[in-house]
Amino acid sequence: MRVAVVGGKLQGLEAAYLAKKAGWEVVLIDKNNQVPALKLCDQFYKNDVTKIVEWIPILKKIDLIIPALENQEALNSLVRSAHYANVPLLFDGDAYVISSSKLVSNEMFARSGVPAPIPWPECGFPIIVKPSDSSGSQGVYKINSALEFQRLFEKGLTDWVIEEYLEGPSYSLEVIGYAGIYKALQITELEMDDVYDCKRVLGSPTLPVKLREEFVQLGLRLARNLKLNGIMDIETILHRDTLKVLEIDARLPSQTPIAVYHATGTNILEILGKAFAEGKPWADFEIQPKQSVVFEHIHVSKNRLEVAGEHIISNAGPLTLCKNFFGADEALTNFTPGRTEWVATLIMTGESNQEAWDRRCRVIQEIVKEIGIAQYIDRYPAQRELEI
Repeated sequence: MRVAVVGGKLQGLEAAYLAKKAGWEVVLIDKNNQVPALKLCDQFYKNDVTKIVEWIPILKKIDLIIPALENQEALNSLVRSAHYANVPLLFDGDAYVISSSKLVSNEMFARSGVPAPIPWPECGFPIIVKPSDSSGSQGVYKINSALEFQRLFEKGLTDWVIEEYLEGPSYSLEVIGYAGIYKALQITELEMDDVYDCKRVLGSPTLPVKLREEFVQLGLRLARNLKLNGIMDIETILHRDTLKVLEIDARLPSQTPIAVYHATGTNILEILGKAFAEGKPWADFEIQPKQSVVFEHIHVSKNRLEVAGEHIISNAGPLTLCKNFFGADEALTNFTPGRTEWVATLIMTGESNQEAWDRRCRVIQEIVKEIGIAQYIDRYPAQRELEI
C-alpha cells in the first residue's frame, strides 16, 4: 500500500515509523524539508496542502491519506481534496472538533458521567490551568494559591480550562473505530517531565486488572458516544483509586502506538489503515502483551544527558532509525559520532518490567560512558514558574 503522511513532526514520525513496519510505501508531505520523519519516508514532497491545485497531483496512486498534524486549515483542505480525488482519509472530523477543545470535551464528560477532574471554582488549590485548544503539555501551569492565580490571569488569558490538580500515575489508551465497530488497544503508563510533557512510556502498565477493565470499558464508551470513525487516545490519572479522564484526542497520537507495537506486536496504524483503504472493519483480534517496553526521550549536550518530554524531538531535524543503539533495541536519533548535541528516542524491551527497566539503565550508562557525560538529569513535574 502507498500512503501519504501529511505532516512530518511528532505525529508524522509515529505514522511513518508504523507505516514502514507495516511494509507500506510512505510518501511524506510537509512545508518544511527538515522535519523529524524525513528519513523514514520513501518519497518527500515539500508542499502546502492548503494549496489544493499543487497538492492534488501528488494524490495520484495514493491508497490512503494519513493526517499527522493539527492545523485546522490544513485538515479542512485534506477533507476536501480527499473527497475530490476519491482517496480514503484516516480522519474523523466530527470527533476531532470535540476532542480538540478541552472545554467542549469536558462538557461531554460531564453529560456522560465520565470521571474527570473537578472544575474550578468547585475545587480548591492547587489547580491546573491549561489552554483549551492546545495539545499535550503546551501552556500547562500548576497554581498553588489565589495570589498565583491572580498574577496569571492579569496577563489577559481567556478560554482556559481550570480544574483540580490531581496526583497519581498517568495512563493512556488508544481506541479505534470503523463503521460502528470499536476496539480498545493496550494500556500504557506515562511519565512526565517538569513541564508536564511525556518523557517516557511504559508499554506494560502497573495497573490492577480491575482498573484495566474499567479503563477499556470507559474507552469504548467514549468511542461510542463520539461515533468514532478513526483513532482516539484517552489520557487518565489514577487518583485515590479512581481513573479520571484528563483529555481525549481524536487523531493519531505520538509515542504510545510505537510502545504498543513493541509490547504486543499489534500495529494500530496497519489495522486501522487497512479498514479505511478496504472500506470494511477488521476481523476481531486479541491484544496480548508479549514483552515489556521502556520508550523514552533523551537530550545530550555540553557533557549532560537529560531525559525530557517529546518537545525535544519536535524541532531536532531529520532523525534516523538505528538498531542496537548503545544497547537499545531501536532509536530514532540525529546522533553521529563526534556530535556534541543530539537527541534520541530510545526503545528498550525485556521479558518483565524490571528487565526492561534494567536494560534501559544499562543503555543510559553505556551512553554516559562512551560520550563522557558528566551530568545526568531526569526531572519530574514541578510548579512551572510564571513569566511576569
